[in-house]
Amino acid sequence: MHFGLTGKHRAEKWCKKMRTITVLIGMLLWATASTAVAERVDIAVDISKQRMNVYVEGHRKYTWKVSTARKGYSTPSGDYRPQWITRMHYSRKYDNSPMPYSVFYNGGYAIHGTKYVSRLGRPASHGCIRVHTSNARRLYKLVKKYGKKNVRIMVRREINPSMLASTFRGPFSVGNGLFN
Repeated sequence: MHFGLTGKHRAEKWCKKMRTITVLIGMLLWATASTAVAERVDIAVDISKQRMNVYVEGHRKYTWKVSTARKGYSTPSGDYRPQWITRMHYSRKYDNSPMPYSVFYNGGYAIHGTKYVSRLGRPASHGCIRVHTSNARRLYKLVKKYGKKNVRIMVRREINPSMLASTFRGPFSVGNGLFN
């Protein structure tokens, strides 16, 4: 029983329903994609400038002085995700030194707070990336809030804006596969 609709009217009604469903699916996919791109934290560490920029949901939120490796040590360059975080860690390698609000990203390398704030802005560490403890706490809370899988860390000898655009474009689209 077709309730008095002709074949042409049934087809028009079916097409209208399909257009509505297609639009709804499109809106759902768009909303999901925009959420995936926006809900993340990107961290860019420029070793030459001894600076860290923190981008939250695509917008630069913080710029902080850092201390990376001093002469005789190295801070590895690359693209990373946090591997693990801890509110307080004590270095097993360097005299049980305190590393508050640690975000470990490459084995024993971490971004963490330091009490040596007068050294921030120049190389001073054994290889980790040191920031003011209050900034380390902010970063730690961001990683907890957004989750390790939604945080990217880029460490470079020098960073230019085109690197940021290509590395932080889209939902975790870095050519080396770390963020795919």
